[in-house]
Amino acid sequence: MKVSLISHTSDALNLLLRTKNTRLTNKNDDPATWSDERRQENLEYMRDTIKSSWEFVDYVFEIEGVTRAFTHQLVRTRTGSYAQQAMRVVDARNQPVEPPFAGMTAEETAIWNNAVDFNLEAYGDLLDIGMKPQDARGILPTNITTSIMAKFNLRTLSDMAKLRLCTRTQGEYQDVFRAMRQCVSLVHPWAEEFLQVHCVATGTCAFPRYGKVECPVYLPAMDNEPVRIAAKELFDAVRYEAAPVAKNGKAM
Repeated sequence: MKVSLISHTSDALNLLLRTKNTRLTNKNDDPATWSDERRQENLEYMRDTIKSSWEFVDYVFEIEGVTRAFTHQLVRTRTGSYAQQAMRVVDARNQPVEPPFAGMTAEETAIWNNAVDFNLEAYGDLLDIGMKPQDARGILPTNITTSIMAKFNLRTLSDMAKLRLCTRTQGEYQDVFRAMRQCVSLVHPWAEEFLQVHCVATGTCAFPRYGKVECPVYLPAMDNEPVRIAAKELFDAVRYEAAPVAKNGKAM
C-alpha cells in the first residue's frame, strides 16, 4: 500500500482564516498580515465553530496497492471525488490479491491461496479464449489490488477521521487513513488537530456498544448516557434561541 498527496490547496491556512473572517466582519482584513498569535487563536476558534470554511481546502491523494474491498468502502463517502483503475478494460490477471489480515493460520492460508490461484487462472483462461475483460472480471476476488485517486476537502477529511481512524474500522482502511493524515500533516502541520478520531476529538465513543466491550482505547468517562438523558429532559422543557453577535472576528 502506498499513499501519496499529489495536490493540495496552496496557502490553505490563510484561506481558511480569510473565509471564516469574511462571515464575521465587514472589513478586508488579510490574515497574512496577522501576528502568529492571532492566527493561532483564530485557528483554534475555527475548530469549534461552523465548518463551512473548511470546504475551501482540498487534498488529492493517489492510493496504490490497496484492495477493492477497501475502495468499495472508501467511495461510500459521497462528498469525495474518485478516479479508479477500470477493470472493465484492464487485464488484471497479474495483479496481486492481498490476504484479509496478517497472521492467518496455515490452514487458512492454504485454502485462501488455492482459491485465489484457481480464480486468477480461470480469469486468464477466459480472456485467452476471447471473453471480454468486462465480463471475465466477475470471477476475480474482492481483495485483488487496485489504484485509486481521491479528492476530499478538509471538512470531509475531518468527518472521515472521526470514524475511519477508529479501532472498529477494518485494518486496511485504518492504515490508509493514517497514511493520508500523515501526508496532510507534512504539508499543513496545523491540520493534524482537525483530523482526530472521534474519541480524541469529542471525548466520547462513536460506537459505545462496541467500545465498552472491545476497544482498547475506551475509557469509562466516555459513557455519556447519563448526560444525554439529562440534556434531553432540559431540551424538551425549553424553547431558546441564541442571538450571536460578531466581535473581533468571532461570534460570541
